[in-house]
Amino acid sequence: MHSDVNLIYQDDFLLVVGKPANLLSVPGRGADKQDCLASHLQRHFPDALVVHRLDMATSGLMLFARGPLMQSRLSQLFRERRVVKRYQAIVAGKPAFASGEIDLPLICDWPNRPRQKVCFQTGKPALTRYCVLEEVEHGSAMTSRLELEPVTGRSHQLRLHLASIGHPIVGDALYGGLPAHRMMLHASELHFDHPASGESMSFFMVTEF
Repeated sequence: MHSDVNLIYQDDFLLVVGKPANLLSVPGRGADKQDCLASHLQRHFPDALVVHRLDMATSGLMLFARGPLMQSRLSQLFRERRVVKRYQAIVAGKPAFASGEIDLPLICDWPNRPRQKVCFQTGKPALTRYCVLEEVEHGSAMTSRLELEPVTGRSHQLRLHLASIGHPIVGDALYGGLPAHRMMLHASELHFDHPASGESMSFFMVTEF
């Protein structure tokens, strides 16, 4: 397995894994994009199946099903928004309010994909909750560490929502973030009911950007 992949939890039904930044979640198009978290995991757990994804540049917690039945059950939890995901990010500046919501509809910007865009005519509803945790030094720039909860799960939702309110994620060159060695976005928490036992499951993963 990839040396930076962290197996956090395993049982007969699911796996919780820590993905390093700059590793694909699933294979991409082309022979040069086959190295990914899913393939590393399947070498040790051949029944591991994807139920959600993180952007390549994002680090943190990912949930995998073991077998098609658990994949179906976990996918249903995601569809019904019964999986709570929280992230931490370092962003440019400091939001005007200590906490709030970003409610902007998103859709793929096809001529410029993989970029997404805000569109009030054709965009799909997208809602992000945020809370400012602290101010952080980033060279000479003022930045802030935020806790983020994506209520919906649109592609690039956190990245574009934050950029749209003038606080792009540090290291996110696609949406105008300040330069950094990586994109400062980390999936830090997962909360859900176990699809087999019904037990409440909570996982936390700290990162130091």
